Amino acid sequence: MLLGQAAFGQAPVASRSGASAALQVPASSPSAPPSAPPSTTPDDPLRHLHAGHPRLLLLDTDLERIRLAVRESPVARKLLADLEKECDRLLSVPPVEYKLNGGRLQTQTRRAVDRITTLSLVFRLTGRDAWLRRAIMELNAASNFRDWNPGRFVDTAEMTHAFAIGYDWLYNALSDDEKGWIREALLAKGIDQALPYYRQRSWWTRERFNWNVACNSAMTMAALAVADESREKAVEVLHAMSESAPYGLNTFGSDGSWPEGPFYGAYTTRYACLLLASLDSALGGDMIPAGMRGIERSGKFRVCTLGPTNRVFNHSDTPEEPVAAPEMFLLARRFNMPGLAWSETRLLDRIKPDPLHLAWFERDTKVPQGPNWPMDTVFSTAGVATFRNSWEDPASLYLAVKAGDNKASHGHLDLGSFVMDAGGVRWASDLGPDDYTVSSLPRNSFFRVRTDAHNTLVVDGEGQDPRAEGRIGRLESMPDLNFVQLDLSKASLKLKRWTRRIGLAHRQAVLIEDSVRSDQPVDVIWGMTTDAEVATNGSTATLRKNGWILSAEIRSPRHAVFDVTSVRVPAPQAQNSRFQRLVVRLLEKVTEIDLNITLTPYREGQQKPKITAQFSA
Repeated sequence: MLLGQAAFGQAPVASRSGASAALQVPASSPSAPPSAPPSTTPDDPLRHLHAGHPRLLLLDTDLERIRLAVRESPVARKLLADLEKECDRLLSVPPVEYKLNGGRLQTQTRRAVDRITTLSLVFRLTGRDAWLRRAIMELNAASNFRDWNPGRFVDTAEMTHAFAIGYDWLYNALSDDEKGWIREALLAKGIDQALPYYRQRSWWTRERFNWNVACNSAMTMAALAVADESREKAVEVLHAMSESAPYGLNTFGSDGSWPEGPFYGAYTTRYACLLLASLDSALGGDMIPAGMRGIERSGKFRVCTLGPTNRVFNHSDTPEEPVAAPEMFLLARRFNMPGLAWSETRLLDRIKPDPLHLAWFERDTKVPQGPNWPMDTVFSTAGVATFRNSWEDPASLYLAVKAGDNKASHGHLDLGSFVMDAGGVRWASDLGPDDYTVSSLPRNSFFRVRTDAHNTLVVDGEGQDPRAEGRIGRLESMPDLNFVQLDLSKASLKLKRWTRRIGLAHRQAVLIEDSVRSDQPVDVIWGMTTDAEVATNGSTATLRKNGWILSAEIRSPRHAVFDVTSVRVPAPQAQNSRFQRLVVRLLEKVTEIDLNITLTPYREGQQKPKITAQFSA
């Protein structure tokens, strides 16, 4: 299957995509005059356009595949039943409304995407008129918005996505009048807002993070939906997308990982898959942009950053609870990777089902195994490593650690941070994102972003350098120890060198070694956030939760001791009432230190495993 054209050149670094301030299209661009539409190929991109509707993602010929799955698979049958219940619930709730929150319309745009896709899909499968009428009501409400918040263009893109699905999937059931006002909104509030950005090659069209992929995907879906009636604009969008999308897609890298963290990695993968699937269904695979090489492996990043507790390695504005990722079914089928479908299927009882779970449903599931699914993996693009001792056992030991880049969009000041699961418990936690619209504090001043909220070192009570990057090494394997080494020397301007070696010993415990060197004496505090019950006794600490114990031991230096500190913060920042910090204090400033800590989990009433492995000098 064709995945891309020739390699695309390196894109310049753009601004952080998480900014909430209004974004203005520059009056001019040095790279091209505003009147010059970007065109990378003289060929007609619509030469193989699928005749008629629906043509996006799911053709009418695909519906029988879904109906067969519903008849034969209890999982698919439950998905349909849950979606039907959701459609019935929507009959009695008000439609979306124009309501900004901190300058963002995203609550309403994402609600529109979910509702319109759900109602449209289930109507196509069942023909129930009430659900058709409810979808049209949703479209009508959003079409009357004064705009789709183009100042934060990703909001415009998401509503455009919703309208592209509604227009295309419901086309044959709509009256001419309904087609007219839906199409007019799609053009005026969606495509026409994107064209100046494309023509001037500005902002998100050269962005390297999630906005680029989401905006290009949504505009492409819209262009394909209205290509019969607005052919000239559709052609312009498709040509512009083929030039713009590689800037974002290339950020995946060859390993499929995403530097903005698992949440935005899943968001970007979803939109990349929407783009890929739309071009497949509407154009027969034409116009696939360069940069798709990492999509095949992006599902693996999702699987590896999910612990056995089904909690995410939630660094960089990622919630601990996983979000729905129906694109895992699409990737599993397209690339013959049943482990992706297995991973998503086991989450369906935990997450709200997405309509695309049913549209892309994949019955062929298999536990990850073999050389393509090692227990330990390094994702160099994101600077992340993960370790585990089982894929199936929910009580198994799991460790994930990051180096990363503090400058990355949605990043925290958390180089070196880690999470740890064992016994069905998350022992070392990341507090996740805050709501940055609730306070006028600079983002890096929020506690959940700061270094002292994360499972890493704090030097002289200061946060890490916001410009710092860490480097992650390759996996190192010894008979009784598997680990990676992180170079975190740039995290603090006061340090000459800081390396963190971290991994699994005997597949039974976590070993962490921090080697720090400085020209001047510095105060170094090791920290780990936990919601377990903690008791300290000098160089040892005992954590208890849910019938399990985590034994923490400072192997060196001998004078270091454990302590417990609070993570309370003033409102309106998110409260952390369940959590506390297990910290290590050195009791004096140092110019050099080699701090070795062992974290050993075991069930209450059983003997603590004896861990003899250690890092070599």
